[in-house]
Amino acid sequence: MLVGETEVSLDDEVGTFLPHRQRRRCGVARDRRRRRPERRPAPEAVGVEEVGPVQLIVVDLEATCWAEPRPRDRMEIIEIGAVRLDAALDVVDELGVFVRPVVEPALSAFCTELTSITQADVDAADPFSLVFPTFIDWIGDADHRLCSWGFYDVGQLRLDCERHGITFPADLESGHINIKAEFAAWKGVRRCGMAKALDLLGMPLVGTHHRGIDDARNIAKITQRLFADRPLPVTR
Repeated sequence: MLVGETEVSLDDEVGTFLPHRQRRRCGVARDRRRRRPERRPAPEAVGVEEVGPVQLIVVDLEATCWAEPRPRDRMEIIEIGAVRLDAALDVVDELGVFVRPVVEPALSAFCTELTSITQADVDAADPFSLVFPTFIDWIGDADHRLCSWGFYDVGQLRLDCERHGITFPADLESGHINIKAEFAAWKGVRRCGMAKALDLLGMPLVGTHHRGIDDARNIAKITQRLFADRPLPVTR
């Protein structure tokens, strides 16, 4: 599920130079080479790190939602979609699983219309307390970084872990890569939705938008293009 975030922009910084006569009086040698403007790094580009082979776990969650406002802690995950990219950025595995909500078990009509997830889908699913360990087992012990479009997904995973008395794995947040922020820095554009990013890359949105597994596949395509051209960001 994709939510709005702050916007960023890139600026060019051009150095200033002394006039030629002033430079000669100050003893500054004349430099006949043409100086190019220096580009200020994007806010998100906090540095890069040299890493060994690492898998990227691209995740997208869907959660209960309503047409009218509800407290944030009422939202529960109802689908986990994930795509595994190996060190060569190739898709090597996928996971798509529904989750049965327990706080408000009945899905709203708004939620079903937005996500296409039905009441029968979640009624037949396991609760988060069983699904999350399956997700962690699927991730495995290999070096990995969790990726998502924005930071919402990490926060929702933490919220549901707290609800079910599960220890939240710290590495999911410390190693998290915000693909929305990285994409904006890469392209020098304002942060945007996944669909807009695909459009900017000339890539089609495949599948059903706001379905976890389909959105994870589409975000994985963006991630492949992004990190084929840009190093991984540093961990927190």
